[in-house]
Amino acid sequence: MQPGIKYNQPATEMYRINLSRAPISSGGSQPSETSGSIFTERAENKCSHMNSKVTFCHGQSLSFCHRLQESMLSSASSFKNYRGILNWCVVMLVLSNARLFLENILRNGILVDPIQVVSLFLKDPYSWPAACLVIVSNIFILVALYTERKLAMGSISEKVGLLIYIFNLTIILCFPMVVVLKLPSITPVGGAYALGVYTILFLKLYSYKDVNRWCRERTQAKARSPSSSSASSTMQSHVSYPGNLSLRDIYYFVFAPTLCYELNFPRSESIRMGFLLRRLFEMTYFISNVLSIVFQWMVPIIRSSMKPLQEMDYSRMTERLLRLAVPNHLIWLIFFYWFFHSSMNFVAELLRFGDREFYRDWWNSETITYFWQNWNIPVHKWCLRHFYKPLLRRGAGKLLSQSAVFFASAFFHEYLVSVPLRMFRLWAFMGMMAQLPLAWFVARFLRGNYGNAAVWLSLIIGQPIAVLMYVHDYYSAPPCGEC
Repeated sequence: MQPGIKYNQPATEMYRINLSRAPISSGGSQPSETSGSIFTERAENKCSHMNSKVTFCHGQSLSFCHRLQESMLSSASSFKNYRGILNWCVVMLVLSNARLFLENILRNGILVDPIQVVSLFLKDPYSWPAACLVIVSNIFILVALYTERKLAMGSISEKVGLLIYIFNLTIILCFPMVVVLKLPSITPVGGAYALGVYTILFLKLYSYKDVNRWCRERTQAKARSPSSSSASSTMQSHVSYPGNLSLRDIYYFVFAPTLCYELNFPRSESIRMGFLLRRLFEMTYFISNVLSIVFQWMVPIIRSSMKPLQEMDYSRMTERLLRLAVPNHLIWLIFFYWFFHSSMNFVAELLRFGDREFYRDWWNSETITYFWQNWNIPVHKWCLRHFYKPLLRRGAGKLLSQSAVFFASAFFHEYLVSVPLRMFRLWAFMGMMAQLPLAWFVARFLRGNYGNAAVWLSLIIGQPIAVLMYVHDYYSAPPCGEC
């Protein structure tokens, strides 16, 4: 114990610390007893290491400046605000891409041509086969409505109605495919647009069939138990079955940004014109960005990749793949925002459709499964409601049901790519089915940030591989309709 210090004094009393025996200061002089005396203030009742103060005789105070803590960038730290680092990443991304943009302009010049943009959709400006194909789809909508009205009246049995629906839904998928394959005036982009519309219509009418069947079953169950006959009197503004079987109702569902039918959708109170105009501006701006990146950036890289692909030069193929990964991924991100945020919110605002959950935080995905469950909510809800859960109720296992969902998704991916290109190579199908073992591997061996990095890597590298395969096959072998 040091002399001159009273250790038996309570914390609430003042005491004197004598530093006459302290080490010699840097100036080399021994401090005197007067100048080396330190008087503390009256401490609090619980004098902790961090809160106690030592006061100099000249009125200056000294606080303890060290405590047990981790560095901010350590994984054990609770610090989570990396906004400045994120801004730095954005600045570096903008600068690096600006350099690539200038380099591309200096090497290739301006490659964006409005005539080429129009030619993506139309071969002949006076012939619009894809638009006519979309207009014909109204026939299948009316067939579904007519079938439901007959089922509601009891004019046809459930088995006959099911057969009509099977025929109608099968024609929805087969009719546009035959037209696109047999009609050479339809461009690949126009064919993909028409097939996309028919695919959405197929999923919507399938949901329309299921929900109306559930309503009939519920109505029949209520008829057998009349105890709950006045339950619907409190909801006079809500539509009930079969009052929903109208042209207004089915066409609202056809244009609504959802694939799952309901008799009463959540509705917003009014249309916000400012919100609507912002989404319209975003739609115009981002689609122009996509077209500019395709013509100015992707097309030159794809053209320069043909020779390495034909010669099977793996080193140059890898280099072209990495060069293509950046613009391809930018297009995918821009398209995601354009479609799932700008376009779907624009349509939802016009129709006062209240449920705006079109996506969740897929960018935080630590597993492949989480990504597919959250990046496209309308499709995920449809698969869960009309495909996955019915399989479970019929006794199928979870693994089999998940595999069936991926198989159906792989089929539609291949359907939307191979048919417009008029060639069948199954690259999209195999890419989707490869998600099953990849999802198992990531969930089993990778966790946290490593899993998230694996998801991002599969998105950045996987898509340009499929693009190069389809482009190589498209230009190396003539399409089916042009042989």
